[in-house]
Parts: sequence; structure tokens; C-alpha cells
Amino acid sequence: MSELHKFIFEGIPVRGAIVRLDGAWREMLARRAANTTSGAYPVPVRELLGEMAAAGVLMQSSIKFNGTLVLQIFGDGPLRLAVAEVQSDLALRATAALTGEVPEGARLAEMVNVAGGGRCAITLDPKDKLPGQQPYQGVVPLVDAQERPLSSMSEVLAHYMRQSEQLEAMLVLAADDQVAAGLLIQRMPMQGVANLGGSQDELVGQGADEEYNRIATLAASLTREELLALDVDTVLRRLFWQENLARFAPQQGALGPRFACTCSRERVGRMLETLGREEAESILAEQGQIEVGCEYCGQQYRFDAVDAAQIFAAPSVFQPPPPKGAQ
Repeated sequence: MSELHKFIFEGIPVRGAIVRLDGAWREMLARRAANTTSGAYPVPVRELLGEMAAAGVLMQSSIKFNGTLVLQIFGDGPLRLAVAEVQSDLALRATAALTGEVPEGARLAEMVNVAGGGRCAITLDPKDKLPGQQPYQGVVPLVDAQERPLSSMSEVLAHYMRQSEQLEAMLVLAADDQVAAGLLIQRMPMQGVANLGGSQDELVGQGADEEYNRIATLAASLTREELLALDVDTVLRRLFWQENLARFAPQQGALGPRFACTCSRERVGRMLETLGREEAESILAEQGQIEVGCEYCGQQYRFDAVDAAQIFAAPSVFQPPPPKGAQ
């Protein structure tokens, strides 16, 4: 069963979380292999996408946000785009788009072509938007401050958090065909107007730095093999057996991370409406029906001439209501 465990270090401004996606991750891979013509992703893409799914859960769980967290990696390499979406209730889905062959053993920089402008973007899309409100998005290059390519997803996200949140964090991520897992250690903001020192007492700031660095060093000793093979209790005991951990109730089952797709026939109908009547009729004339497959779950939606006629005859079905006061 997929699960998320959150914890804090008593007396230290450091928090952590560990996630294991087993059933949810295997379902995503199985749907991809069974319901798309291109079949299963190459191994390096599967591993990257699993790490992104685990990281998305960890990041969503660390913020109080009612909406969707979207984690994206994109560039002009053979892996054009990789996306992991996590809802506020930890429902998640993920997909990737390939434009070329991904070599066996390829690393992130090779798959995305960092030198060609690869980027990492994190978008927070509110569920209940205010009028005119736009999603928040932060984008960082896949290189460090010295323009050296970042070699792993964990390095990319730690770099992102330092740049965007001004908070130190470290992650250990791993995925194979059975499990996608991750560990997040993050320094908590200090009380007051500054997070990392600033107006805080210098000694307090230095003490917090030392405590965080010690915990982060312990966490960094966790290997990929251990993260994938060991249960959560064993991982935490091996890493932090000398620390005073306060653990929260694990989130599992319907309250934990799980696969769920937000696609629907209505949403696809709205997409066809934006495509336009002329284009839709052209596809119908050529193929006899319009078939759209969800890239996340593999669900196939088919529209014949009667369906298309209903969409364009009654567009209000697929359009939002007019603003208040409109006639």
C-alpha cells in the first residue's frame, strides 16, 4: 500500500517526510504499457518519472495548498517533457513525452539536453481561483550556480527550493518497476521576519545551520537500494536512531498517495470545441470518428459525427457560464 510518513525533530527546526509508492506507481506503469501504442517507457524514463511522482507527493505534503502541484521537466532532448501532478488530497498521476530514443543508462542531462535549455518548472494551480487569478509558477534551469549540469532529480529540486523558497532542503529519490520512493529533509523557517538568519541572533542562526547540516548528512547516507527495499520504520531507525523524532500518523489508503486521473469525456469535449468545427469535421471525414487517448491513464474517448454535432450545436455544455450580470 502506498504511504506517506511525516515527522519532525524535537527541539530542532528541521522536518522530514518519506513516501513509498508501490500500488499507485505500478498502476501508472501498467496503464501506460497496456493502453498506449508506444508501450512502456524506457527504463531511464520510468525511473525519472517515478522519482518525480515521489517528489511531487513530498512537496505537496509540505505546503498548505488547496489545488494541484505540477512538477515538470522539459527540454529539447529525446525526453521532451515529463510531468507529475499531485492534488491536495495526494491523488497523483504522471506522464512523459518522447521525441527520440533514450539510451540505456541515460542520465537526466542526456535525456533532456541540459545544454539545450532544459528547465524544471513547478506550478501551483489553485482549486478555487479568484477572478483573474493565475497559477503560480517557478522555473529554474537544470544547472547549478556555476552553470554545471545537475545530474539527478533530487539535486534539481534541492536547487529549486533554495532558489524559490529560500529554504535549505535535501532529497533522496529512487524508483524501479515496483516502487517509487523519496525522503525529504527540510529546514523550517525561523520565527520572525527572516527565515535564514537576517535579523535573527547570529548564534541561533549558526546553531540551526549546524543542526540541519547534521541531519541532512545522515539522510544523505541513505542509498538508492535501501530506500527501495526497506520499510519506512527501518529507514528512519537506521538513519536517525539517536534523534528524538515526533512522528505523525501515516497517510495511507484513501487518505494517502494514490493514482487518480482527472480526465473525463466532458473535458475532452471542451478540448474538441476549442479545436473548432472545421478541424473536427475534417478528422471525421478522414477517420470516421475522433479518438482521443489520455496520456496519463490511457483512457480512450471516441466521438462520432453525432457526438461532434451535439458539441458544436450546444457549446454551452462545454463552456463556463457567463459572468454575473451578463444578459
